[in-house]
Amino acid sequence: MITSKEIKSIKALSSKKFRDETGLFVVEGEKMVAEAQKSSFEIVKLYRTAEIGEEAMSRMSQLSSPSPVLALVRKPSTVDDGNFIASPGLYLALDSIRDPGNLGTIIRIADWFGIKSVLASRDTVEVFNPKVIQATMGAIFRVDFKYVDLENAAKAILESGGKVYGTFLDGNNICSQDLATGENCASMIVIGNESNGISEAMSRLVSDRLFIPPYPMDDAGSESLNAAMATAISVYEFRRRCFIKE
Repeated sequence: MITSKEIKSIKALSSKKFRDETGLFVVEGEKMVAEAQKSSFEIVKLYRTAEIGEEAMSRMSQLSSPSPVLALVRKPSTVDDGNFIASPGLYLALDSIRDPGNLGTIIRIADWFGIKSVLASRDTVEVFNPKVIQATMGAIFRVDFKYVDLENAAKAILESGGKVYGTFLDGNNICSQDLATGENCASMIVIGNESNGISEAMSRLVSDRLFIPPYPMDDAGSESLNAAMATAISVYEFRRRCFIKE
């Protein structure tokens, strides 16, 4: 049996304030909950429609169509202590991503392309936002996500002999550039804010300015690409170089 008070407290987790106070977030859907159960995340409690009834599940669900199962999950720490170590590998750096759908999709892209570490500026949207969680389609449980001082992380990568990449309209065609894919040193791909692009501070730390060309080259229809789309294209081009080496 589930009480009205319990339903109300679960529904309140749609608010960041209550997620911060309780240290919990909600995961809904059979696939998503199964992913959470396989991960190192702590499942605090499980609720099933078959046990609590459709009405109760509908009242506490954050989805337009409630799923058969909902889990309360403990939030792991996502704040880096500031001692970023630039180990070899390919990193995604999110510079003030504000749209929950974009953030969730970018984490899903990182998971697909085997990027284990996603770094985000502290003003990036909260990763435990329900829309972010749903958009990751379970990738949130496999990708290490941290809020960091992006400038310090970029400097650490450059000081280690690595590269910091970013996409700009005046950059060099990504298809024809030599790209450090992360095998021998750290490589960071910076993804800018949806409206303003890469910040001025981070732009100064970008060692290689890249451009994703339209087709045909001299006839761009749209002004720019969505942040998640730009991420997918950029990461694919880096990983494609790895496929060629293999």
